[in-house]
Amino acid sequence: MVRVVAISGMPGAGKGVFGQVAIEKGFIVRSMGDMIRAEVESRGLDGNPHVFGRIAQELRDKYGYGVLASRLVEIINNDLETTGMVVIEGIRGDAERDIFVEAWGDEFGVLAIDASVDARFQRILARGRAEDGDRATFEERDERERGWGLGLILEQANWRLSNEGEIKEFKDTIKAWLFSHCE
Repeated sequence: MVRVVAISGMPGAGKGVFGQVAIEKGFIVRSMGDMIRAEVESRGLDGNPHVFGRIAQELRDKYGYGVLASRLVEIINNDLETTGMVVIEGIRGDAERDIFVEAWGDEFGVLAIDASVDARFQRILARGRAEDGDRATFEERDERERGWGLGLILEQANWRLSNEGEIKEFKDTIKAWLFSHCE
């Protein structure tokens, strides 16, 4: 049985929605994006779209592409002492996946959330996070994250969910997936 599942998807695919539903169902969720947001805040930086991407890239350049995963392993191991499963929201590369596989082996898996470019961009506009920005920024972010290995992660995922419809439908799909794989 899977004890750690990493949620992957392009920006705006629905990783955060998956995380919200998992929390509602009683699972611990660790967000890799929150780690970047915390780093930006700890440095006292303005949270514009380019700053988030720059800080994420700086961390990877300085400490390696698995830096966030390395920081999470001990936290999640502690979580696993008190819970049956942990969700990692936002795995973005194969270096991160490799660290997680080394830590948990067959008890780790990746779930990819698929959504069209247009659906993702409309969601990004609607959510209004500081790191999102305009269409050009959105496209730059897609390219940057593909460069981290996100395309490979999506391609090689253990499971897939589609998120093209209404949010209620997607939440029902998430609940069904959690029930069949983790409860």
